[in-house]
Amino acid sequence: MSVFDIVAGFLTGITASMGLGGGFILIIYLTAFSGIGQVQAGGINLLFFLPIALISMFIHTKNKLIEWRLILPLCISGAFGVIGGSLLLGIVNETLLRKLFAGLLLIVGFREIFHKNQSN
Repeated sequence: MSVFDIVAGFLTGITASMGLGGGFILIIYLTAFSGIGQVQAGGINLLFFLPIALISMFIHTKNKLIEWRLILPLCISGAFGVIGGSLLLGIVNETLLRKLFAGLLLIVGFREIFHKNQSN
């Protein structure tokens, strides 16, 4: 394990716990700098997500920020998304998957830059 791995893990953990997209950082680091394939990086990201999600859930529950009535519908729809994504993964090659992920990053980035905050 290198210093870069430790720094990337630390930054990913901090940004993920703040809800700022730590998974994007982790996947980019793993695929661009560690030479790990897109599919394996996605799997590592999912494993990384679980403890961060538990910690975040504890903090958000303590601060009364979770709408518990939405949990079951979101879990059910998420399960269908996982099944659908897994089936698509067997069809889509890794080069196309990388391009789709890059496109998603661009869309999310532009949306964050140009989308006005409507909470005011």
